[in-house]
Amino acid sequence: MILIFWISLFVVFYAFLGYGIVIFILAKLKNKSNTPLGQEELYPTLTLVVPCFNERDYILDKIENSLQLLYPKDKLDIIFISDGSDDGTDALVAQHGGVIAMHRPERRGKAAAMNRAVPEAKGEILVFCDANTELNKDALLLIAARYQDATVGAVAGEKRILQSDTSDASEAGEGFYWRYESALKKWDAEFYSIVGAAGELFSCRKNLYEELPSDSILDDFMLSMRIAEKGFRVVYEPGATATETASANVDEEMKRKIRIAAGGWQSVSRLKRAINPFHNFKLWFQYISHRVLRWTVTPFLLLFVFVSNHFITNASPIYLWLLIGQYLFYSFALIGFLLERRRIKFKPFFIPYYFVVMNYCALAGFFRFIKGQQKATWERSIRAAKK
Repeated sequence: MILIFWISLFVVFYAFLGYGIVIFILAKLKNKSNTPLGQEELYPTLTLVVPCFNERDYILDKIENSLQLLYPKDKLDIIFISDGSDDGTDALVAQHGGVIAMHRPERRGKAAAMNRAVPEAKGEILVFCDANTELNKDALLLIAARYQDATVGAVAGEKRILQSDTSDASEAGEGFYWRYESALKKWDAEFYSIVGAAGELFSCRKNLYEELPSDSILDDFMLSMRIAEKGFRVVYEPGATATETASANVDEEMKRKIRIAAGGWQSVSRLKRAINPFHNFKLWFQYISHRVLRWTVTPFLLLFVFVSNHFITNASPIYLWLLIGQYLFYSFALIGFLLERRRIKFKPFFIPYYFVVMNYCALAGFFRFIKGQQKATWERSIRAAKK
């Protein structure tokens, strides 16, 4: 049991911290520089696609933000597709000039909406972003510049979470998580390729866009990984940012995380080439280390490490200290839970609480996936108000 305990503990450490250390060192050894900006006449034609579902509260701000983005106007078209919206989102888009409005009353999910919008896109490059995010003005210019490199098939921007000094558990935890994720993506891209892009801001060459099954849960992740499986790099552009508020509370964040976890299991079951080390070893190494371990085995290993530690405390004092350390960590998580429920805001306890919630969601997502209960359509999480 002791050997299995140490192997399990090592895998948990590697999945959450160890890989970050390894990929940082590998990235620095590569020392790959960014592609510089080119001349304006060299910029490709580009289509910004914004899938939206019942985004009435955000949609006018999103349209205004999209129209203010810097890019040659004769090389840019903007599509808002609001399939299934029944809160007036489609009417608000339709009455606004400067954007292309697409709407159908049937709700078939984001993947189906993207598949319907792409044939109408005129651009060589497709840029997808969410309706509740705000892009910085240079985002499209910075993304387009990366495509001067012929090995680049897709470019992901940086997701940012708005935080205040009085952040609750959702804001503090999600903000910390995305700062760490952003660092990992930066190092991933410097070494070879990022392994999956978030839908807040993601782009790809139109000729590499692959229609996904309409039941795809993590459409943007799957699309970016399909491009990587074809041998193209998916790079990271931290200068292109998509900013949004955190989920309104931890309950809302859990809805999103469980869906992502179920989608992670679905992705692992479908990405046959990415999980094959003989197809592309670098991609396999990054995919297993950064994604698969977190989605699949580590939540179960955390439980095993905690339970098994009780049975080996007599073998050496180190096991007693490890058990005490676990109890302290989970106690901090419990305190974070109690503080969050009472709306008392103290960040140091929110990070362990968010870690525990994230791994609980991974377990819940697994059971939802094997039961076939996760649909491609989803209930949009309520976001916190801007402060």
